[in-house]
Amino acid sequence: MGKTQTYINNYISEDKAGEIIFPSDFRGIGNEGAIKMALHRLVKQGKIRRLAHGIYYIPKIDPLFGEVYPGAEKVAQAIAEKEKIRIRPTGVSALNRLGLSTQVPMKLVYITDGSPRQIKLGKTIIKFKATTSKKLSAKGELSGLIIQALEELDLDKIEPDRERKIKDLLSKEDPENLKHDLKLAPARIHDYILKLLNQPK
Repeated sequence: MGKTQTYINNYISEDKAGEIIFPSDFRGIGNEGAIKMALHRLVKQGKIRRLAHGIYYIPKIDPLFGEVYPGAEKVAQAIAEKEKIRIRPTGVSALNRLGLSTQVPMKLVYITDGSPRQIKLGKTIIKFKATTSKKLSAKGELSGLIIQALEELDLDKIEPDRERKIKDLLSKEDPENLKHDLKLAPARIHDYILKLLNQPK
């Protein structure tokens, strides 16, 4: 066994179960070809799983449910952390994250300041769409997501129950963050949110 594979094999320990790994994690312990070969062999041995091109996972076994694969959101976040880029869910992904839709998207779309790309994870697709820094400058976790979610909706046709949920979510955001983020929102969404917040309880 070469030193590259020995190092990676030793890295894959029980306390690393569930971790997402990338070939670049092992840069410096061998050349690119050796790292790829070592990962390929470990996949064949069942010690790691290949999730997509250049993305691997150390198996995690739950006593009741068996092997638990990482969700697409976890994979997207791992990519963002690895590449030091910002991402934010948009459209149906944002609606689902906020509990404003029960629809589970088969395509998770994120805006990003990184490179645009598409990653296939089984039946699910992760899509990174390049955007302006302005759209990623929201300070509030909730308000930033809500603004992205509202871009997916016809603001004149939002049901009263969903509006109540949106208003409740906005009330949980830090007022200073909300004030900051409203300035970044498209005019129609800015006006909609202000109108919603000014409605009597």
